[in-house]
Amino acid sequence: MRGYHDLGGLPGGPIDRAEHDAALWEKRTHAMLGLLAEQGVMTVDELRHGIETLGEAEYARLSYYERWIEAITRALLQRGVFTADELARRLAEAEGRA
Repeated sequence: MRGYHDLGGLPGGPIDRAEHDAALWEKRTHAMLGLLAEQGVMTVDELRHGIETLGEAEYARLSYYERWIEAITRALLQRGVFTADELARRLAEAEGRA
């Protein structure tokens, strides 16, 4: 059975081959996963699993690195690296600085 995330062999539409730089937040997200993997906190397989279990609507709504952020956040919450309250507090602080 094909999952909603499995596009292998299906028409995907045109590919934008124009060069583009990743945004700073995308670079930071990528670096964060590298650090988490290096420290043994999270694996790339866990990232993939987290992305594949987002649900069809969420998967379609989010961009590539937004999927990474969701998967990383869920994994770190499950491991108890931080709590949902701590995360909410930090997000509120960040929004207050913006």
